[in-house]
Amino acid sequence: MLTIIDYEDQYEEYFRNLNLEWLHKYNLVETHDLMVLDHPRKTILDGGGYIYLAKSGDEIVGTASLMKEGEGVYELAKMSVSPLYQGRGISKLLIEKCLAKAKEIGAKKIMLYSNSQLQTAIKLYTQYGFQHVPVINSPFVTADVRMELVFPNSLNN
Repeated sequence: MLTIIDYEDQYEEYFRNLNLEWLHKYNLVETHDLMVLDHPRKTILDGGGYIYLAKSGDEIVGTASLMKEGEGVYELAKMSVSPLYQGRGISKLLIEKCLAKAKEIGAKKIMLYSNSQLQTAIKLYTQYGFQHVPVINSPFVTADVRMELVFPNSLNN
């Protein structure tokens, strides 16, 4: 049975390793990634963000987070699914959990950075309404894709 759970410090190693696995696969590991992955509580949670984990039995098989970037603005970040569990809809469950949390807390916008090599992920983001926007102020050298999702209720704010 698969469940989406809130991050706890006991899962820090899983959070780090699952993300490093795909970052290494695509040769995308950067200093900013390591800072976040080495200190998820400090860089994500203590700053007003959220981390979710996909758990199958006793095993952590996926991760996703919302990093607070500003008032009402969050970054969808560190989304990963173990290669052994890909193709089972886990990334959809993770993104849906993040979107539900963003709506719950009144987020105005979610943005993300990606790389054009990650076509499956980009297609998924598009399915959930994310739109391509110019890549500006990226903390990542390798990010050649930036996408945003603006919540309709925030247009009048």
